[in-house]
Amino acid sequence: MNRLVPVPDAIARLPWRLYVLLIALASFGAIVLYSAAGGHVTPWAGMQIIRFSIFLVMAEVISRVPFRYIRMSAFPIYVVVLVALFLVELIGGVAGGSQRWINLGFMQLQPSEFMKVAIVLAVARFYALLPSAFIRTFMAIWPSLVLIGMPVLLVLLQPDLGTASMIGFGGVTVMFLAGLPLRLFVSAGLAGAALIPIAFSFLHEYQQKRVLIFMDPESDPLGAGYHISQSKIAIGSGGLFGKGFLNGTQSHLDYLPEGHTDFVFATMAEEWGMVGGLALIIALFLLLRWGMRVAQRTEDRFARLVAGGLTTTIFLYIAINLMMVMGMAPVVGIPLPFMSYGGSSMLTVMLCVGIIMNIDRNRKALGERWP
Repeated sequence: MNRLVPVPDAIARLPWRLYVLLIALASFGAIVLYSAAGGHVTPWAGMQIIRFSIFLVMAEVISRVPFRYIRMSAFPIYVVVLVALFLVELIGGVAGGSQRWINLGFMQLQPSEFMKVAIVLAVARFYALLPSAFIRTFMAIWPSLVLIGMPVLLVLLQPDLGTASMIGFGGVTVMFLAGLPLRLFVSAGLAGAALIPIAFSFLHEYQQKRVLIFMDPESDPLGAGYHISQSKIAIGSGGLFGKGFLNGTQSHLDYLPEGHTDFVFATMAEEWGMVGGLALIIALFLLLRWGMRVAQRTEDRFARLVAGGLTTTIFLYIAINLMMVMGMAPVVGIPLPFMSYGGSSMLTVMLCVGIIMNIDRNRKALGERWP
């Protein structure tokens, strides 16, 4: 009689549902990149799978680090990344008119990506240390605004409006989750809306064009509006079930720019249709739901703010990219998690996943030690 081989407890306790979801997303992304390359593993699909495999192991390692080290490292990590942003201004490499990278020889480091995680950790740590009695005073506002404002201004100088927006939104989300009065955010929103014309004048010329084209892409369909117009054509031509794997025309005939990075969703939708698009959105929603459930179940204040803030960071990647490719937001160069080719964004997302996994794994201990 055959007996089932017992599964080691360490393996059985792994978050297999989450791993299956992540692997499914990354595999589907590799399939789309394989098609975008004309049916070739190189140069995108193979490297994407290798990167994901490495980052998945990294996330598992992070999930096993004692959470107290993450707590203690919040401010130091922020300071290190902030210094790196200053170094970008001093010695950073320039590509495509932007100065965003530090050349380390073996790789191009983009510090602004790490700041998306660092800002959440730093602002969450600040509010975790702040006594509850001060949460509705000015002392609860200005330090966090300084923490958020410094990296945002440095990233805007690169210039990178999309990343600066994500850093700002990530920090503000933690402020909101910390319990600051709602009227503060409403007032700030109204003030921001009133300052839009002034802020617009400070944007670079190409950024101004992106905003204007977003409002009327058909005004320059062969120039600044080309990306959005071709993206809409690709998505619309996919119909309900798509044209079929490897049968996309917009990407294969090079009508769709950046079909493997910023506009990978359009590449996918043309071949897989609305059904494929909905399946992808549902899978991403399940990832976000997992992150928010971890935040809701966690009793420790710092851990709860971190889980909520990092889940929001992943959400911003998804929401901004989908709105961008559908013509509902200006083109700001935000990739789609697990789908767009690139190492920096996937590293950031997997850092978020690893830290949230850590909180989930240590949830009971956090509740006992940090009431």
